[in-house]
Amino acid sequence: MNQKSTFATLWEILLISTRLGLTSFGGPVAHLGYFHEEYIRRRKWMDEKSYADLVALCQFLPGPASSQVGIGIGIMRGGLLGGITSFIGFTLPSVLALIIFAIILQGLNIDELGFIHGLKLVAVAVVAHAIIGMAQKLTPDLKRKAIALLALVGTLLWESALTQVGLIIVAGIVGYILYKREAADEQTPLHFPISTRIATFSLILFFGLLFVLPLINEYTTASWIAMFDSFYRSGSLVFGGGHVVLPLLEKEFVPTGWMSEEAFLAGYGAAQAVPGPLFTFAAYLGAVINGWQGGLLATIAIFLPAFLLIVGTLPFWNKLRRNPKVKGALMGVNAAVVGILIAAFYNPIWTSSIFAPVDFAFAAILFSMLVYWKLPPWIVVLTGAIGGYLIIGFF
Repeated sequence: MNQKSTFATLWEILLISTRLGLTSFGGPVAHLGYFHEEYIRRRKWMDEKSYADLVALCQFLPGPASSQVGIGIGIMRGGLLGGITSFIGFTLPSVLALIIFAIILQGLNIDELGFIHGLKLVAVAVVAHAIIGMAQKLTPDLKRKAIALLALVGTLLWESALTQVGLIIVAGIVGYILYKREAADEQTPLHFPISTRIATFSLILFFGLLFVLPLINEYTTASWIAMFDSFYRSGSLVFGGGHVVLPLLEKEFVPTGWMSEEAFLAGYGAAQAVPGPLFTFAAYLGAVINGWQGGLLATIAIFLPAFLLIVGTLPFWNKLRRNPKVKGALMGVNAAVVGILIAAFYNPIWTSSIFAPVDFAFAAILFSMLVYWKLPPWIVVLTGAIGGYLIIGFF
């Protein structure tokens, strides 16, 4: 491919991914639908089977699945630069919106802002919806329900980020033991333009940063290293989608004094109103801590593991997905994720949002708007903000 055609390909990827980043509301499942319509049906950049296999790989990996699918499609179309370009286009609109929101909130007394209370009630509705959907899909049998319950109890009784990581590891071992004899599905091989050398380097860098960053953070007082470490670790350990990053980030930034619980949940509620991946919530947190520079640093840190993993696993995925032992470990991890998310739903979401019967009643209305009436998320968020203002003003 010559230089002119390479530039044209990257420009095409940027335009299409940016348009998707501006219009893709509704969360990861909806994003995959938008991708399928735009990339597969309209432009035929991949065939149906290859797309389904790419989605399966990204569901297998920790991190934001829809963003990883977008990166994978970009790699298929334009190599590594295509993957980076696809990521920037899909992610940047919501990153900019959330950084601006964080800057606007600076200097305001969040406790006295009624719309912030409404955004916290939106978070109650959104996370409850996510829990129901994930529990139905990821804990269909009693064994996985038991794993989820133990993860729930452990997370509530021993509240720390280390507890959550330990529970995920234990759940993977239990899943391996319980489900290692499950038959693997028949799969067709995938072909991606990534060499095993580049893939191996990406995996080494992924694990190297995961273990080295905490050590560097121990021996330095630089706040940007502490931030990068916290966001990178959170992005590396999230299985099950964007909502699962909530408890990890909350444990990293609220108890340690980086920000208040009110500011944290206000941003989480606002993140529901913007298109694109929910992981861009990190841009808001980073901007609250250290302005727009912190927002960009947090975005890079939380998405870097996802990029390194998708690049690092593409050449090896064909063998891994046929291995029932790997599949069994993942089943256990996914079940534990459900329990961890339920614990986060109780604390901090419920305990810092539902103070009176009117709060519960309004959260129920928002939940119904989202789940039963299937209204667009931005309408639910706008309703939450207005309703929160009225609740603070009249109740």
